[in-house]
Formats: sequence, structure tokens, C-alpha cells
Amino acid sequence: MNSNRLKLLFSRALRTSLATPLVLAGCGTGSTNLNGYSAIECSSQGVLAIDDLSIQPAPDSVELRQITGYGREGPVFYETRGSTGQPCATASDPAACQIALEEARAAEGFHGACFDICTSYFLATTRGDEVKTWSSLQDLRELLGSVETSQDAALLAYASGYALSCGKLEEGAVKRNLDGSFNVVGTKGFACGEGSDLTQHVLRVSRDGEVSELENHVLERGSGSCAVGRRPVGLEGVTAGACEDALGHHFARTAHLEAASIHAFLRLREELALHGAEAGLQDAALASAMDEVLHAEMTGRLARRFGATPPPPAVSAVPPRPLAEVALDNAVEGCVRETYGALVAHHQALHARDAEVREAMVRIAEDETRHAGLSWDIDRWVCSRLSAPEQQALREARKRAVALLRAEVAAPVDAALVTEAGLPTPEVALALLDTLEQELWA
Repeated sequence: MNSNRLKLLFSRALRTSLATPLVLAGCGTGSTNLNGYSAIECSSQGVLAIDDLSIQPAPDSVELRQITGYGREGPVFYETRGSTGQPCATASDPAACQIALEEARAAEGFHGACFDICTSYFLATTRGDEVKTWSSLQDLRELLGSVETSQDAALLAYASGYALSCGKLEEGAVKRNLDGSFNVVGTKGFACGEGSDLTQHVLRVSRDGEVSELENHVLERGSGSCAVGRRPVGLEGVTAGACEDALGHHFARTAHLEAASIHAFLRLREELALHGAEAGLQDAALASAMDEVLHAEMTGRLARRFGATPPPPAVSAVPPRPLAEVALDNAVEGCVRETYGALVAHHQALHARDAEVREAMVRIAEDETRHAGLSWDIDRWVCSRLSAPEQQALREARKRAVALLRAEVAAPVDAALVTEAGLPTPEVALALLDTLEQELWA
């Protein structure tokens, strides 16, 4: 299907949705009693603040640096995400000190996560002529010595593998105890599919830097599918579409599925070749996989900006499928979910208040519209090769997918995701679906 035809249909759907009232909704979750807790201190970049670390003797400067690698053997990039002090202020040779600081590297860091993109963090300090890096939990304990501030405690909890939200108290909070230790509230996991959950953990950080868990609570359980788009067969632990009110978690889940879509399109190309599809369809599937690499990078950056790390997609190996199964998968994942996902991306590109989100969604919307067009091209090609009962099964699968999608988008959406990320409210989402169902899925 020509992507321009889809764009015209999307334009009509978006105009229709403008007449739908904007209703913002949230969702409540259970958590520990947060009386006496304060929010985690973060920098303007949405990462942990480091301006009040109790380092003695005091360094001239401290930098929090992010390590980003594209695959375990690909190029590695370093980015300073936070800094305090004046680098090399007391160095006898400031120029040499500055060069050493610029070249300071760590092979691995703390709070690491890896899928197609690997990220972790380390600290770089200057004191006189000395430039040092601190890249592990043990390094941080050595650097801090005694834990004296809430930033000390938060940093050690973060380095222990717990996510700390900069905006949600139930997902990122700290308080000082009477004995001088600290309690830190963080999270692990994602509400990503049946059997998954986002769990709140209450930690105790002792004066000597030991991190121990006091209690945990499930904030949100996963169910169904957490986003729309083409998911590969064999994808494990995919995410839930339940109410989310953390931008970081939303974009982490989005990046998770964008990375999973790489596998989906590569497998699609292989199966198209196996069943004798024309070269143009195979090439378009490969090009789509390359698009998804960029999408995973873009949404991953947004996730990290909002304090979350995308979970890696786990895709189990499955044998090649018969043509009828490939057709059913394409009907559900491509003609329904990916088509709707492309429309939502256009909505975000128009309505997201956050400029970086808008910029990302403009590119993603263009690519996803092309991917949706490919899905319909595959549907047209494959239908002529299916029996009448198989074609009927295809139509029924598409109807079930639309019904399931309708139920998913009716779930409440947090106000921040509507305003900052541009996601449609349930009312608007249902209006968008109505247009697609009347003009495309009927």
C-alpha cells in the first residue's frame, strides 16, 4: 500500500480526533508509607545529582559519565550527564589535567543494561594533578567513605541496580534514619506482559555503604501487550498497556519493543524469501529492520533522559512457519497493531509538548507509516496464495486483533504521557480506531 494513501487516511483520523474532548486520567498504585521521604535529587538532564556527595578530601570536580555502546563489539561513546566543581582547579599543570580528564575512560560501569545498545555509568574526578575513574559499586564505596548525604545513599542504591525516578516519589525517594543510615525507595522490572511486574523496593543504605533490602511491593502487574507495533514471534516478557505515569518507563518500554521489532523484520525477511516473495518485499523488510535500529536508539535516549533504562528484548528461536502462519502474524502485528502504532506516532509528533519527543516522533511516524504500508503489501501478496478457509481465518484474526486493541487503548493514560509525550487519551484513541476500522479494517 502506498504510504501516501495511509498518510491521507491518518490525516482524516487525526482531524476527526480533534473533536474529541481531552480527558486526562491517572492510576493509583500501592506502595510503602512515604511519610518523611523526599524526592531523589536530579540534575536538569534527568539523572542523579552529584553536587552534594560527601567525598573527603574534596575533589576539584566530579563528573557523571554515560557509556553507550552499539553491540558488545561496536563503537563506544562517552557523554557527561552531570558535573560539579571546577575541573583541574588545583592542578600544577591544568592543561595536562584537562587532557587526562577528557581521555578518562572506563571499560564497564555501574547500573549497566544492554540490548542492541549498551549503557552504563562511571564517575570521573580531578584532585590536584590526579584524574581518576570510579566504575563499580565497590569503587563508589571507596570514593565516598562514610555515607553522609542523601545523594550518597541514592548513588549507591543506583549502582546496586535499582532504578530511581526523578519525578515519582513511589519510584524514587530517600529519607535519613535516626541512626544515620538512609532508606531509599527504588524500583526493578517493568510491567511488561503476563507474569511481569514493576516492583518497588525499600532499601537501607548503612553509613559504611552497605545496601540491603527491607521490603518490596508490586506497583503494577503486566498483562497483554504494552505497546503497539510489530512484535517478533518468540518475544518473551513483552509489556503491558496499563496506566503508566512515568515518562521514563514509557520510553523504556517503547525502546524495548523497537529493539524487538528489529528481530521481527529480520525474521519476516527470511520467511518471505523462504516462501518465494518478490525481492521488493524482502528488501523492504530489511530496510524496516534498519529503521528500527535507529528508533531503538532514539527512544532509548529518551528513556535514559527520563531516568529509565530499556530492558533488553529476549527472543527465543522458533522454526520457520508455514505461509498461513506468516500471513496471520502479519495481519495482526502489521495490518492492525503496526498501522495503529504509525497513526499514534503521527499524533505524538503533532501534540507532544516536549520538543525532543516531537522531533523523535516526526522521524518515527514517517518510518512506521512506511512499515505499515509494507504490511498491507504483504497481506495483498499472501492472500492470493491462501485457500478460502485460510483467508477467512485471516479476516477473523484481524477482527479479534482490532477488538483486543480497542480494549487496550481504553485503559487510563497518565497526564504526563498525554501532555509531554503526546499520547492520545482513551477517548481520542478510540476515535482514531473508529476511523481506521471504518475506512481500512472493515
